[in-house]
Amino acid sequence: MNIEQQIVMAAQKAVKELYGQDVPEKMVQLQKTKAGFEGNLTLVVFPFLKISKKKPDLTAAEMGQWMVEQTDVVDRYNAVGGFLNLVIAEKAFVKLLADIDADPAFGTRKATDESPLVMIEYSSPNTNKPLHLGHVRNNLLGWSLAQIMQANGYRVVKTNIVNDRGIHICKSMLAWLKYGNGETPESSGKKGDHLIGDYYVAFDKHYREEVKQLKAQFVAEGMTDEQAEEKAKAEAPLIKEAHAMLVKWEQGDAEVRALWEKMNSWVYAGFDETYKALGVSFDKIYYESQTYLKGKAKVEEGLEKGLFERHDDNSVWADLTDEGLDKKLLLRSDGTSVYMTQDIGTAEMRYEDYPIDKMIYVVGNEQNYHFQVLSILLDRLGFKWGRELVHFSYGMVELPNGKMKSREGTVVDADELVAQMIDDARQLSEDKVNKLTDITPEEKEQIARIVGMGALKYFILKVDARKNMLFNPEESIDFNGNTGPFIQYTHARIRSILRKAEAQGIALPETLDVEKGRLNEKEVLLIQKLNDFGAAVEQAGKDYSPSGIANYCYELTKEFNQWYHDYSILGADDEQVRMTRLVLARNVAKVIKTGMSLLGIEVPERM
Repeated sequence: MNIEQQIVMAAQKAVKELYGQDVPEKMVQLQKTKAGFEGNLTLVVFPFLKISKKKPDLTAAEMGQWMVEQTDVVDRYNAVGGFLNLVIAEKAFVKLLADIDADPAFGTRKATDESPLVMIEYSSPNTNKPLHLGHVRNNLLGWSLAQIMQANGYRVVKTNIVNDRGIHICKSMLAWLKYGNGETPESSGKKGDHLIGDYYVAFDKHYREEVKQLKAQFVAEGMTDEQAEEKAKAEAPLIKEAHAMLVKWEQGDAEVRALWEKMNSWVYAGFDETYKALGVSFDKIYYESQTYLKGKAKVEEGLEKGLFERHDDNSVWADLTDEGLDKKLLLRSDGTSVYMTQDIGTAEMRYEDYPIDKMIYVVGNEQNYHFQVLSILLDRLGFKWGRELVHFSYGMVELPNGKMKSREGTVVDADELVAQMIDDARQLSEDKVNKLTDITPEEKEQIARIVGMGALKYFILKVDARKNMLFNPEESIDFNGNTGPFIQYTHARIRSILRKAEAQGIALPETLDVEKGRLNEKEVLLIQKLNDFGAAVEQAGKDYSPSGIANYCYELTKEFNQWYHDYSILGADDEQVRMTRLVLARNVAKVIKTGMSLLGIEVPERM
């Protein structure tokens, strides 16, 4: 039982014994004591005044005196109006540190077989291009959210839906047939997703040239610029061929399907490399080429039940006007599906595979309306989690030179970004790493990878996901300030101190001696900050907020460094003080490691 829980129980007992009435736990309001006042925790007394029938300061004084006399946790108090500031006994904080030290998974909860099952969808790439910076933010948010939900005691299934069908896929396929000369990842030395992305860009290049020529022809024939542009885009031979290929794919043409499978296999191998570098994975991957038929069947089922309506042109719509929205197309007049239909089909397949209690979609904020509609439709179709699905809506990643455009090949490529971050970390950490003795080239490279990826992940995850963000690689790799390397370096410093203690023959106790433990004011603050970790994890789970964990890790690291600047650990004169400080440092490192792992970030043993 932590200190806050003990104070809450003590307050309830005090009210019962002093004023003869039971009070519920929710009536006990506890907060950290404000700066400038003596105390660690403050009890708000105002809710008890109707029961005590006394003035606020007198009620506070009576309750404070009762806690000093009847508990071991309160050393002294001061009453300021209706606020009871409590100075917690030193032994209580030593006991709290001992309890934290005894729990390897402090601050987190384990799932049981009865825990709610949460499915989290993230990544959702197209198979016509490699992953870019926007995908990096998506994947890092999805992975971190999965770790946070697991730390809150949920069972979690991490899932991906791959957009492996549609006109964009046919564009890459057609360009490869026309301009590829049989090029493969093996013959070119390129990752498969990069190779296919090159042909997507090539298609657009040739297509724009065709449109330019046709437009000039149509203008010469007397059309306006706007009319000529529109007709040229529709009449360009390349786009017609791509649409014809899509029709063949829909019809199951053996040759088109074989090419599609071959080129997609190249892309998936490339994606897997990028996912591994990012440190993310999935428990289940779905493919739109499989789910869209399920979606069409589910829409037809809804049509039979009167949930949807068919228009004269044979298209199928959902009327959402009673929800304050408009009508939503579900099937085109030719019977082909739209994205909404595919999402319905994917939901159906997932529900067949897993007993989902909650579904979380990690998708950019440009799809807010889409998921508002999807929630309503899934609810109408009988999915128990439909109405309460969560769209984890995040902002775009912006760059100093503007937005990214995949058709023009001007994206910030995920693989290049990862390589650059690791290279930057390698160069910046060279001086620090060279000070280490007996370090192998392999370990140096491992440290560079851990620091580079930590810098990238932390910089992205520390920002509130709902906000657009400007990515700045140079700022992210700094070893000072609110950065991943700053936190990683602190962890490595603590581990170094603990290794030195071991080398000096100092054996840390399995449990702290609460009676002998001695703490100064900054150590009390540091223990309080450690104790806040569980609440930070819980709040991050409620808010779906990796940034909450990032901010906690930074605050804990700052608190430790301020304390370490003022007090020596190994150089402490008193043996018991030295032992307590070593245990305190060990637990700061433990919580940093746990907290950073919830962000998907590794922390090195030395730097």
